[in-house]
Amino acid sequence: MSSTSTTEQSDQAGDDQQPLRHHTPFKLFWCASVASTIALQMQIVAVGWQVYQLTHSAFDLGIVGLVQFIPSLFLVFVVGHVADRHDRRNVARISALVEALAAATLALGSIGGWLNREMIFVIVAVIGAGRAFSKPTMSALLPSLMSPRALPGAVAGSASATQFAIIIGPALGGLLYVAGPAVVYASSCALFALCSLLLSLIRRPASASASAAAAAKPTGASLSSVFAGLAFIRSKPAIFGAISLDMFAVLLGGATALLPVYANDILHTGAAGLGLLRSAPAAGALVVALWLARRPLGGRVGRTMFIAVAVFGMATIVFGLSHWFPLSLAALAVLGAADMISVVVRSSFVQLETPDAMRGRVSAVNSVFIGTSNQLGEFESGLTAAWFGAVPAVLIGGIGTVVIVLLWIRLFPSLYQVDRLSSRSSQ
Repeated sequence: MSSTSTTEQSDQAGDDQQPLRHHTPFKLFWCASVASTIALQMQIVAVGWQVYQLTHSAFDLGIVGLVQFIPSLFLVFVVGHVADRHDRRNVARISALVEALAAATLALGSIGGWLNREMIFVIVAVIGAGRAFSKPTMSALLPSLMSPRALPGAVAGSASATQFAIIIGPALGGLLYVAGPAVVYASSCALFALCSLLLSLIRRPASASASAAAAAKPTGASLSSVFAGLAFIRSKPAIFGAISLDMFAVLLGGATALLPVYANDILHTGAAGLGLLRSAPAAGALVVALWLARRPLGGRVGRTMFIAVAVFGMATIVFGLSHWFPLSLAALAVLGAADMISVVVRSSFVQLETPDAMRGRVSAVNSVFIGTSNQLGEFESGLTAAWFGAVPAVLIGGIGTVVIVLLWIRLFPSLYQVDRLSSRSSQ
């Protein structure tokens, strides 16, 4: 056995034995994720409320999601290639700075009074471009900081950071909006800048750095290299099934775009209530993420993921029918908890089944699927709400999610039968 191999095994054993709270690269990654996500969630609340106050149009709320998604769609293959050919820390850091500049522009436009509906859409598209690079790059960066055995716990720990931020961010955004949208946007700008600083402080383990350097040696953006992530996913039915299940389920079940409508017209809670509604899914998700970080899932993870997505759909139906604020919050919390189980299983499974040299491109494609389910799902919700009304739109989405679960069990039996999360990417 070579000395390099021995060193890598020693590093990995250290990762396995070291608690996440004592793992410095992970702590910096965790804090950067929290800062970035709080900034984004504050921004989402402010943009959604500002657009709805300007236009009173559910369709325009859907357009906000669409203009965030379009950059991800067009940049997907470029993003993956960049993430696999350059230092992922630098790519994510620069992306955070772009998002900071966009938030600063929103703040200046709100102060100056020149921020109208069209300008908001343009700036949100720039934010979408920044997210197109930062989200898959961060996803691909985490496995290079951890050993394969430690990764599921790290994914759950990272997810807990995201959910903690999604609880704090919308509530904080709703409260700060009382002082004006510029205050929310300026705060977001500062947090994105902090994220960039924290990422610059991350130092990867020596073995991970060596592996990354070896993977980065081939240069040149050939078409086969750029599109390799899509080809890899398509060649792995279980991976393709996991990613597409999330895409279609959340595409149909994404009721969050209509929360301003519910807060204003159905539940009558105002901007502060909107912040709480935005935070509720994250509250449920955070509880599950913290539990999974300490007690990772054992067997039958494929079946568990399908059950979780079905519960997500049923909770969406309950939320759609509710006219009572506490019940709406409870339904959204259950929705978030179920979604977190699906996220941890899917993210761990996809990352562990993907070779490190491919993770940037696979994560970029995965990010588009996720972006489709979130941003394009917001557009779908806004469009169906404009046609049928907010409540029917949410009900259609929830029912559609349950139907997708039943269909995917038949189409991807290998995914349903996955027992345990393990690294087989070398095979």
